[in-house]
Amino acid sequence: MSEVTPIPLSELTTLRVGAAPDRMVDARTRDELVDALREVWAAGDEPWFVLGGGSNLLPGDEPFPGTVIRILTSGFEEVPGARDGFVRIRVEAGQNWDELVAWSVSQGLSGIEAMSGIPGTVGAAPIQNVGAYGQEIVQTLVEVELIDEETGDVSTVPASELGLGPRTSVLKQHYGSVPQRSAVVLSLTLELARVGHEPRPVADARLRAALALGPEAEVSVAWIRETVLSIRAGKGMVLNDADHDTHSAGSFFNNPIVTDAVASTLPAECPRWPMTPAVDAVSVIPLDQWDGSVPPPSAAPTLVKVSAAWLIENSGLPKGFGLPRSRATLSTKHTLALTNRGGASAGEIAQLARFVQSRVAAEFGIVLMPEPVLIGVEL
Repeated sequence: MSEVTPIPLSELTTLRVGAAPDRMVDARTRDELVDALREVWAAGDEPWFVLGGGSNLLPGDEPFPGTVIRILTSGFEEVPGARDGFVRIRVEAGQNWDELVAWSVSQGLSGIEAMSGIPGTVGAAPIQNVGAYGQEIVQTLVEVELIDEETGDVSTVPASELGLGPRTSVLKQHYGSVPQRSAVVLSLTLELARVGHEPRPVADARLRAALALGPEAEVSVAWIRETVLSIRAGKGMVLNDADHDTHSAGSFFNNPIVTDAVASTLPAECPRWPMTPAVDAVSVIPLDQWDGSVPPPSAAPTLVKVSAAWLIENSGLPKGFGLPRSRATLSTKHTLALTNRGGASAGEIAQLARFVQSRVAAEFGIVLMPEPVLIGVEL
């Protein structure tokens, strides 16, 4: 590892905001990353955070009073253990995500092609169960290699133990809370299907719907990648220095998950997606305690995910909306991205985010929660 002159975070984040931290360390290998983390943790209560691609981060305008560790590791390799017809790939946390996707498509591998164009690094993927157009990392993730803050130990953790859900995991720091498990991803292992380069049916109904494919349509993994990149570019979701709509953290707010009762109060045209209902665990009643009756199953509320973008636009905030004299606006292409139009401060981004939250809450009674990690910023 090497301590470097701190770089303003505005130069390292896709929102292009943030002051230089007090201290910055570059870790270019797995061992350097482990050493840097252990050193910072041994110092006690010194604030720290790791920085990958900076695409899901809103840092503040004041210098971060601690150490920022840049994860600059890269590379991937095939490892044993895959099922027939599949290949397992172990990837370093600092590897550029889209470069990995491009390589997988060039090899005729399927499983992550619909996530083309997502900015950032591979290590961030399991933290928020990254996904797009019907694919999520949970579908291909086998395991992650973690280093835990509490012990400094390195361990390999199966994907099933990460609590992967809609844009969440036990590793994610949700706004206003701490992660259930404070750990840093060192590497991860994916299992991808060998499908080749020829057109084939798309089995996943969600992916077919996202790409407007009929049930009999046959397409190649390369076609899926090219189509997704085109769709994302049209929404300003592929990084482009010349396009201020891409100077964002992507979708700034999570699609809220509400009960069916709350969803029923929204206009019928609000897009919504029923969540998979939770199945009650098996109840075991000891014979010496059974009175001859079986208690009724608990009635867990049905959950529904609704469109944050629709809520924003239908609360009176159109594409391109900005507050007076602010250099931050909603994207001109879709309302879910908050963008830096040039020289905006973190304070201006946060001010716009609070205004969006207040409008949606006033109109629909739903409080939108931010998706990016906020460092030194409050909403």
